[in-house]
Amino acid sequence: MAAIGLNGVKVGTTSSQAYLEGKAVKETRALMAELCRHFYTLGWVTGTGGSITMRVHDDSIPKPQQLILMSPSGVQKERMEAEDMYVLSNSGSILSAPSPKPYPHKPPKCTDCDPLFRKAYEMRDAEAVFHSHGIESCLVTMINPLSKEFRITHMEMIKGIKGHGYYDELVVPIIENTAYEYQLTESFAKAIEDYPKATAVLVRNHGVFVWGDSWISAKTQSECYHYLFDAALKLHQMGLDWSTPNHGPIQSARRGLSIAGESNVSVKASKSNGEIDPFPRCIVLDIEGTTTPISFVSEVLFPYARDNVGKHLSLTYDTPDTKADIELLRSQVQSDLEQGIAGAVPIPPDDAGKEDVIAGIVANVDAMIKADRKITALKELQGHIWRTGYESNELEGIVFDDVPEALEKWHALGVKVYIYSSGSRLAQRLIFGKTNHGDLRKYLSGFFDTTVGNKRETRSYIEISESLGVDKPSDILFVTDVHQEATAAKAAGLEVIISIRPGNGPLPDNHGFKTIKSFSEI
Repeated sequence: MAAIGLNGVKVGTTSSQAYLEGKAVKETRALMAELCRHFYTLGWVTGTGGSITMRVHDDSIPKPQQLILMSPSGVQKERMEAEDMYVLSNSGSILSAPSPKPYPHKPPKCTDCDPLFRKAYEMRDAEAVFHSHGIESCLVTMINPLSKEFRITHMEMIKGIKGHGYYDELVVPIIENTAYEYQLTESFAKAIEDYPKATAVLVRNHGVFVWGDSWISAKTQSECYHYLFDAALKLHQMGLDWSTPNHGPIQSARRGLSIAGESNVSVKASKSNGEIDPFPRCIVLDIEGTTTPISFVSEVLFPYARDNVGKHLSLTYDTPDTKADIELLRSQVQSDLEQGIAGAVPIPPDDAGKEDVIAGIVANVDAMIKADRKITALKELQGHIWRTGYESNELEGIVFDDVPEALEKWHALGVKVYIYSSGSRLAQRLIFGKTNHGDLRKYLSGFFDTTVGNKRETRSYIEISESLGVDKPSDILFVTDVHQEATAAKAAGLEVIISIRPGNGPLPDNHGFKTIKSFSEI
């Protein structure tokens, strides 16, 4: 049939009438009507507000050519029927529009959110996008009118957001509202670009847009976001800070500090000479040689992992974690063999038998550990081995004595603290979860490992700064003992301090970085 542009002009022939009336389109229409009725009961689309869009999922059609359905504008969402949906081509041409209804209904009109929905499709390869006017998504942006982000951590429902775990910090960008939704398009696209991990954008005094790689993902994430927004509002009413790991009392303004978790401005602290010096907004800490003696890693953790590889694999061979570890190691070893890496030996296929497979893995892991290789496949396996050690009380994390006091101080000041280590995120949580000074995870807002990139590459620190959503990279202070890491972080725009600890390696002459021997000097 003839396609009609959004301005009503015919633009050519696209999908056949038979396909538009086929099963895939009909089912998507019906599902959207059902979801709108459900969202109305949740208070997300009352008063004709809110909107939804979905791709017509059809395995026989390449994704770039799949049709897009959008709800109409200015209609009662709870009363919509399947035939009320607009059907659009991927390029934006309207292929099917609802028929006008008698007075007092308004003439049909496609949603004003169309250009924003299209940005989510283009920039995030979304399958569905939901726009909610839920009261919690509106009010949470009003707690601090200057905040450009919503942040929350250590809440179970964070696990329902793609790419996030319980210990991670969830960051949702906030953009300013406009008189008409299409006017949000530029700032909406900028937020998507600036926050690559985000699956939602808040609009101040308005609502939220949530997308997913399926309609189920978009729906469940929307539910989790609304839960977390509501939790933040309730915690705020109780005087508790939702943005910190232990959700303790909100810190009152003192020494220039705004309410914790709400300010975009760096914390201020007084120097001894009376000048005011800005605290970093975020601190990212290395572990080995910075928070923890190198000897603990080299003389305790590595030997424990090396000595228990065979035992661990034998006991857990059929578990999902170990199967995933074996596949990662197979892939890494294959790459090592192709590159001629010393110590790499072929890992037999599964049908060679459990014992032969384990023997091949043990030989490769031993060589990797001796070479101190910073590769994800090794770190994931080591993390699972160490988990067993911590759970059996055979291992206890070690941190320098000045670390707990500094973490507590920064936490009280509202400074977010993160860990970036070549060890897996699991291994990091294990070290800080059971230390010689107790469980310190309550002071930590998140963990980064080599999945964001090698620690000696500038791109890794750019990725971290984008994930943290700071206004500028210099809002982040990175503390490490390794000169090459410091150089890479500085090139990304981060502030950098080098940690001088017993057992650390020497630094180059005239390295140009500030150094400390204790966190108390920060």
